[in-house]
Order: sequence, then C-alpha cells, then structure tokens
Amino acid sequence: MRYVSTRGAAPELGFAEVLLAGLADDGGLYVPVEWPELPDLAGIHGYADVATAVMAPFVGDDLDRATLSRLSHEAYAEFRHPAVVPLRQLDDRSWLLELFHGPTLAFKDVALQLLGRLFDHVLAERGERVTIVGATSGDTGSAAIDAVKSCEHVDIVILYPEGRTSDVQRRQMTTVASPNVHAIAIDGTFDDCQDLVKAMFGDESFRGAMRLSAVNSINWARVMAQVVYYVTAARSLAGPVTFCVPSGNFGNVLSGWIARRMGAGIADFVVASNANDILTRFVTERDMSVRGVVPTLSPSMDIQVSSNFERLLFEMNGRDGGMTAEQLGRFRATGRLDVEQDQYDQFIAGSFRAARCDDQATLDEIGRVYREAEELIDPHTATATAAARALGSDHPIVTLATAHPAKFPDAVERATGVRPALPPHLDDLYERPERTCTLANDLAEVQGFVRSVTRITS
Repeated sequence: MRYVSTRGAAPELGFAEVLLAGLADDGGLYVPVEWPELPDLAGIHGYADVATAVMAPFVGDDLDRATLSRLSHEAYAEFRHPAVVPLRQLDDRSWLLELFHGPTLAFKDVALQLLGRLFDHVLAERGERVTIVGATSGDTGSAAIDAVKSCEHVDIVILYPEGRTSDVQRRQMTTVASPNVHAIAIDGTFDDCQDLVKAMFGDESFRGAMRLSAVNSINWARVMAQVVYYVTAARSLAGPVTFCVPSGNFGNVLSGWIARRMGAGIADFVVASNANDILTRFVTERDMSVRGVVPTLSPSMDIQVSSNFERLLFEMNGRDGGMTAEQLGRFRATGRLDVEQDQYDQFIAGSFRAARCDDQATLDEIGRVYREAEELIDPHTATATAAARALGSDHPIVTLATAHPAKFPDAVERATGVRPALPPHLDDLYERPERTCTLANDLAEVQGFVRSVTRITS
C-alpha cells in the first residue's frame, strides 16, 4: 500500500513513513492510493483479531501480520471491557457504541493505544527518535500522552487551549510525570493550537531538526484504526445501520465513511454539532464559513476548522491535489470553503445528515436519556443522541458514545443530579500534582519550548 498527499505535491510513501511523518511535506494529509475492500471476516472474532484483519491492507508489507496482531492484542488488552467497544441498547431502534473503556475514558484511546505501540516498534527497528507535537481540544492530548508515556523513542508536546478543557481532561495531561511528556496551555482557542502545530510542520528546517511527528487525526494511522469499530458495530447489527457521530474535527465520521467505502453495512451518517456548527451548516446548507469559536459544555467539539474534512474534499475533487490545495488556500484567506453543487450531491447528499444541539438542549438530552434509559452520557454523546432522535432513520441508529460521563461530571450532575464517579484507576486524579505552563499564541515562543525539551540530537 502506498500513500499520496491530498495536496498533490509530496512524494508517495509507504505506511511506516506515513506513520512517522504525520503531515505531508506539502501541508496535505496522507490517504491511500486506493481504497481496499473489506477482507472476509468469516470466522474472525475478538476485537483485536478483527482489527488486525481490517488494518492489514493499509499496513501492507511494512509490518508482518504477526507483529500487527501482537501490537493490536497488546493495545486492546488495556481496555476495561472485554468487548473493547461494546454496544448498549437504548430502545428498540437506538444503540450506544461505547468507545470510552480505554485508559483515558475517550474514543481517542481506541486508535492511540495502538498508535503508540506502532511508533515505538517502527522507531526501535530504525534506531530513531521523534518529537510528537499535537493540539487538543480535550481528549486527544490525554489519550496521546497515555499512549506514548512509556515509549523509549518519543518525546511529546501537547498544546491545549487554556481554560477550555474540563478539569478531568486537563489533569489527565498535566499529572503525567514521565520525563518525555509536556502539556502546554496556549492563550487561545483549539483552532489557535492547531494552527501552531501546522505552522511547526510547515517550517521545514524546524520540522527536520526536531524530527516532528503527529498523533492528531492528521496522522493517517489514527483514522485507519478508527475504521475498525464501525466495521464491528455494523457487523454485530447485521447492517445496514445509521451512525450518529458527535463531530468537531471530522476525523471520526471520516473513518466511518471509509468503512462504508470498503463495504461495511452502513446506510448513512448523522453529524452532530454543538453551537460551533460549521459542519451542520455545511451538510444542511452547503455553508462552510468560519465563525468565532464559542465555549460550550462539549469542548472537544469547539472547533471551526475541521482538519480531516480535507481528506473527503480530496475525494470530492476527483483526487486532484492541486485543486484541493487551491480551495484550502482560499478557505484560509477568506474563511469560506465553496464546493460545487454536483460535488455536494455526489458526496454529501444521501450520505450525511446533520443537526445542531446547544448547551441547554445538551443538558435536556442528558436528563432525558437518564430518565428513560437509566444511562449517564457525557455532553458530546448527548449532542449525538439528540441529533439521532431529531432526524431518525429507517435503520437501527448507532450513536457513538465518545467519552465517559465522569470526564464531564459538572454538566452530567447539573442535568441529572447524579455525579458520575471516575473509574478506580483514576480515583486519585484530583490529588495528583500538575505539571504545565502557559505560553502565548506565538509560534516562536512555542518552537523555543519544543527545542528546550526534545531529546533529539543533531
């Protein structure tokens, strides 16, 4: 399997190079040269074994099947539920896909527990080190840190928007004592953090000197690993099913689109947004125009520039990297992305529906689910169960439960009167000392910090 950049000006790479590179040299995102078909899964049971089979075509010859299987089994042994991502039925038509049974209680663990092991394996074979830099709106940072905190060949610097994550999200990043881990508050929004990361990757001299790599969903391996749970859920319910996905950066729902492209039994997708509703406006009105980011009860979705939409845009453009780069340049300059009606009709209409859920509606939905189904859900999941209920489907609806309710205890308690408890492995989280600092939204200052902590030797 070979990979190309969505902007068309970077060289083709194999899987291992794409894993370590993260972002392409031309600023684009890597995608496979072609989409494989799902393998025959008859007789394959157990999440790690299904994951190995689904991901093997993307990995190609860069890892042998036995190594991929071993890493998958090691990664998913870290999850608290034997099914890894269990389905829980809410009513006769609705299901929750619980993606929060990993170490940091968020769906990001499903991909990142594997990604950390892939990094360490490939780097150990090559005798190399990398410096991971990433931006987080809450969950990616803690999941990435947990995944690489014991990696011998990785230093990690995570940027998060000061005051815009939950206390649990922040503490999961700032209380890790490993010397290779650094969590930095940025005086700005998540989009500011994401821009800083992209700028560091865009600085070729800095990128090369620091051996930068990425674990955000700009890294193809993240998207690849998330494809698996769409396959397992659709398979469990004998498809076709509708998936409802709380979305900010578009990476999770894109993984579902890829699963459907590969042949999984998926009818369509409902994209759920909070007040930062750029994706809902695009799906419903073809309006992708940037507005100010509003802080909400679902902070991981407080995003206006959805990086992973670039991968779908590349497909919409007939895989024309030059056209994609030109469109994204105009988007950055004007704050508006325009696509042709025929592109919209082919790729969006019939495949995606969308709904918006503000904070009050989110609280109401958390309360409703608790009263009617006796289930506690977090605010992100609530935006999606509300969207699923509002839009409905002729098929079973699977809502992705992307975070444990204990990550957002204040909102859940406000809605239900019940304060969800953290699992035992985190019950002392609020007593652990924090280690962080605040930096300005300034590229030079952030680059100086990265230089000061990396263990890369030139």
